[in-house]
Amino acid sequence: MGRIAVVGAGMGAMAGAARLAVAGHRVTVFERTETYGGAVRRAERDGFAFDTGPGLLPLPAVYRDLFVKTGKEPLEDCVELVQVDPSARHVFADGTEVSLPNASRAGVVAALDDALGAGVGQRWGDFLVRARETWDRSRRPLLEEPLWPNWSVLAEREPYPAVPHKRLLRTRRAGTLAEVGAWELRDARLAALLESHALVHGLDPRTAPANAAVLPYMEYAFGTWYVRGGLRELARAVYERCLARRVEFVFGAEVTRIVEEDGRAAGVELADGTVAEAEFVVAGTSPRALDGMVRGTALRGEGEVPARPGAPSRLTVLLALRGGRPEGTAHRTVVHAEDREAELDALFGTAPGLPARPTVTVCRPDDPALVPDPGHEAVTLTATVPAAVSTELRAQADRMIAAASRAVPGLHDRLLWHEIRTPADIARATGAEGGAVPAPALAAAEGRLLRPANTTVLPGLFTVGGWSHPGGGLPHAGMSGALVAGLIVEGPEFRGSQ
Repeated sequence: MGRIAVVGAGMGAMAGAARLAVAGHRVTVFERTETYGGAVRRAERDGFAFDTGPGLLPLPAVYRDLFVKTGKEPLEDCVELVQVDPSARHVFADGTEVSLPNASRAGVVAALDDALGAGVGQRWGDFLVRARETWDRSRRPLLEEPLWPNWSVLAEREPYPAVPHKRLLRTRRAGTLAEVGAWELRDARLAALLESHALVHGLDPRTAPANAAVLPYMEYAFGTWYVRGGLRELARAVYERCLARRVEFVFGAEVTRIVEEDGRAAGVELADGTVAEAEFVVAGTSPRALDGMVRGTALRGEGEVPARPGAPSRLTVLLALRGGRPEGTAHRTVVHAEDREAELDALFGTAPGLPARPTVTVCRPDDPALVPDPGHEAVTLTATVPAAVSTELRAQADRMIAAASRAVPGLHDRLLWHEIRTPADIARATGAEGGAVPAPALAAAEGRLLRPANTTVLPGLFTVGGWSHPGGGLPHAGMSGALVAGLIVEGPEFRGSQ
C-alpha cells in the first residue's frame, strides 16, 4: 500500500482519509489552518457555545456507515445523536404557523391540514410521493456512484415526475422547483415551505430544477438529527477516528503545489518549501485553490463537467440570551420572508445584494453544553447572502434579529449580546473564494448543478468535498470521501457501494 497526501481537513477529506487508512495506506493530512472540520466550527464566549457551520445532520446513515467501515465503535458510541422533533416550525408571511413532525409523512399531512386548511396537507403528501420517486431515480447516480463518464445524460434527464398542468390550451410540466410550488402545491405557504429547502442551500428556486424536490424529501424520509454538544462534536469524532486509524495530521501546513513526476501526481509542496512525496494526492479544496497548486495543468478534460466555484454564502448571527429555553420550544424555526420574490431578486439578480427582509433560520438547541447555566439560552440565526459581500452586514444582522423576534417572544429584551460570522470568516475556515458554500449536486438544468468527477486528468490526483461530486452538505461530504477511497483502493472499475 502507498503513501497518500490529503490536502485539507474538511469533513469529506477526513472521511476519505479514515477509509484509506483502514485499507492499509499511510495517510497524511495537510491543513493550512490550526484545526480540522472545514466549515464545521464552534464559537465560544462567556460560557456560551454555538455551531457556526451546519447546525443539523440529515441522513446520518452516511456517517454510521463511515464508523462501521473504519472501526469497532459505532457512531452512537462516539457522539450522542438526537432526533429533532418537531423537525421544524415554520412562521409564514401571513402570520400562520405550523410545526412539522420529524420523519412522519402522515403526521406532516395532518399538521398542515390543521394549520393551513383541509386538503393543503394532502397536496404536500402527494408531492412527497413524487419526491420519493425522484429520490429513487437519482440517488445512486448522483450520490453513491462515481460521476458517470456520460454525465450529460444526467444533465438532460429530469427525474421529477411532474404533474401535467393545463392552462388555457397548453399543457405544461414543472421544470423548476418554483413551478412545482405554483402548479402542484397551489398554496403560497406550501410554496414558501418548498422553496426554503432550496434557499438554505443557496439555490434560487426559480432556476433550481424540479428534482431539487429530493432536498425536502431527505428530511421528511430520513429525519433530522442533532449532535449533542453541537455539530462540531461530529467533526471531533471523525477526527479522532482518523487518529485511531493512524492518520497523521499536520496543521498550519499550507500546500502551495501539487508535485508532478512522470506525468502523475507525486506529492505536495508546502509554503515553507518542504516536499512530501506520495503515490496519490487527494485535494479537499476549492477549484481555484487547486488550480493554483497545479500551475497551469488542466485538471478537467474536454467534455467533462467544469468546475464552477461560484455559489452564495451565509451570514450567521450568534445570540446570547438571558432566561432559559422555554419547554416545548422547537429546535429549528424558519421565519419566511414577507416578500419572497423581492428576496430572490436581491440575492440572485444581476447585481446580488442583501434582501431588506430575509428568510431566517432560528436554531434553539435544547443542550446544556451550550450555555453557562439553565438561566440562559444560546440561539443561532442563519440566512443566505451573496458570497464576498462585506458591507452592510451588521445592518443585515439587525434585520435578521428583527425577523427572528417573530419566532422568539421578547427577543430584544432578553438579548445580552450578539456576534456575527460573515462570508469572510467562512473563507478563512474553508479557503473557498468569498466564503461560497457549495450546494448538493442535482440532475437536469443542463448540468449546472453537477460537480466535477472525483478523478482528474492528472493521474494520481483526486478531489473530495463539496466542490466535487456529489456536491455540498454534510451527507454529501461523507459520500465524497467514500467514493474517493473506493476509486483509489479498487481503481477506475469502482462503481460505488452495493
